[in-house]
Amino acid sequence: MSAPPAVLPPIPVAVLLGGPSVEHDVSLVSGRAVAAALAGAGHPVEGWLIGLDGSWWRLPVAALDGRIPVAAYDDPGGLGAEGPLPGGQALDRLAARDPAPVVFIVLHGPYGEDGTVQALCEAAGLVYTGSGVAASAVGMDKSLFKRLVAALGMPVVPWRDVSIAAIEADRAAVFAGLAAFAAALPDPRLMIKPARLGSSVGMRIVHHPADADELGAALAEAFRFDDRALAEAYLDHPRELEMAVLGNGPEDLESHGPGEVFPGREFYDYAAKYAAGVSRTAARAAVSDALREQLHTLARAAFLAIGGEGFARVDFLLARGTLYLSEINTIPGFTPISLFPAICAADGRAFADLCRAILALALERDRRRPRRALTRADLP
Repeated sequence: MSAPPAVLPPIPVAVLLGGPSVEHDVSLVSGRAVAAALAGAGHPVEGWLIGLDGSWWRLPVAALDGRIPVAAYDDPGGLGAEGPLPGGQALDRLAARDPAPVVFIVLHGPYGEDGTVQALCEAAGLVYTGSGVAASAVGMDKSLFKRLVAALGMPVVPWRDVSIAAIEADRAAVFAGLAAFAAALPDPRLMIKPARLGSSVGMRIVHHPADADELGAALAEAFRFDDRALAEAYLDHPRELEMAVLGNGPEDLESHGPGEVFPGREFYDYAAKYAAGVSRTAARAAVSDALREQLHTLARAAFLAIGGEGFARVDFLLARGTLYLSEINTIPGFTPISLFPAICAADGRAFADLCRAILALALERDRRRPRRALTRADLP
C-alpha cells in the first residue's frame, strides 16, 4: 500500500465546521481538532462556521479554541466572527485569493456530507477534501448505498425502504408490509432509522412491529429528520467493527483496522456515542486473521464502489458468525473519542499526519483533473 507524502508545503487551509444539521455540535468539536492539528503542523488555518440556519461566518483564530463551549457558536458575532454571508459568496471570496486555500470539510450530516457543500466548492473552483458530489450523496443515503453494494454481492442486513409519501398514500398497507417483513426474520424486531443522517440520530428499535402504535412512533421519530427511512432487521448485540480507508482509487488505497465499539446502551445511539463514560472503543479489535482480511477486502470494495476519494470510515456488524456491511461514512468524526483517527493512529498515522495526508490526497486529486477551458471548437 502506498501512502500520501508525509511532507507538504505550508499551504493555506479553510476548515468548514458546524453546519445546518443535527450533527452541528459534533462537527464543531471535530473541526476545531482538525484546525489545531494543521495549525500546529505549520499551515495557515482559518475557520468558517456554518450556522444552523445555513449562514457562513469567518471565525477569528481565537474562536477555534477547543475549550470554547459549543453553545457559544450560536452567537458567532459574539465570538468576533465576520458575517453572515451566503455560502456561495463566502466560497467565491476564498477562490479569489492567491493562493486559494484548500477547503477541509469537517461537516457531518446533511449539507456537509451529502454532496451539497462539495457541489458548492466545485462551482467555486476550490480544492476540497474527501469524496466528490456523487460519492458523498451515495454514501450518505443508506438505502442507495445498500442497493449498490448488495448488487455487487456484498453482505448487508435485510431492509425495507419507507417513505412519508407511501404512508400518506396507504398507511395500512405500509404497516402491514413491515409487520410481514419482520415476522419472516429470525428476530422479529426492527431498527428504524432516517435514510440520510448520521450519529445514530432518529434511530429506534421496534420490539413489536405488529403494534402499529410502536411502529408509528419509531417512524415518526425518523421522519423528524428525513422524508425517507429504513426498516432494518435488528441484530441482537452484534460486534460493531469499523475500518478506516485512505486514498483516491485502487492505485493508492490503504485500509486500517478494525477497531471496535462496545456500546453501553441497547444500541449505539447518540448518547452512547458522545456521552462520557457510556461506551468504550478499541482501536484494535481482537479478530481472526481471516476475518481481518475479509474486513479489509470489503472496506476497500465499498469505498471503491461509491467512487470514494480521500478518506472514509466503513462500519460492519458481526452477528452469530455472519459479517454484514452496515454503512460508509465519508466524513467521520475527528473528536477525541472518534474511532476513525484512533484506528489510523494505531497503525502509525498520528492525528496531524492523518489530517495532512487527507490534504495531500485532495491536492493529488485536483492535480489529475483536466484544466483546459472549453471553447466552441470543442463542441460537437
